[in-house]
Amino acid sequence: MDLRLSLLDSFQATGSDGASYKVRAYDRLAPDPSLGGEHWESTGEIEYRLDDGRRLEVERGGKARIVGGNVELTLPRAAAV
Repeated sequence: MDLRLSLLDSFQATGSDGASYKVRAYDRLAPDPSLGGEHWESTGEIEYRLDDGRRLEVERGGKARIVGGNVELTLPRAAAV
């Protein structure tokens, strides 16, 4: 399935290592074949990535972990799932 990402927001988060990380929240988009052409619709899923492109696994309550690492991030209250 083809997917595109549309930037929703970016914000700072603090890591368990004491570092500050820039996080970007993206809306996942998928093509809508019923409309033809290049029309993309939201899938209703939000994907979180660090500014350098690494993905985050986000849990309810504002905790996130860098995929493939052991750093846990505390997301701002407004960004929590």
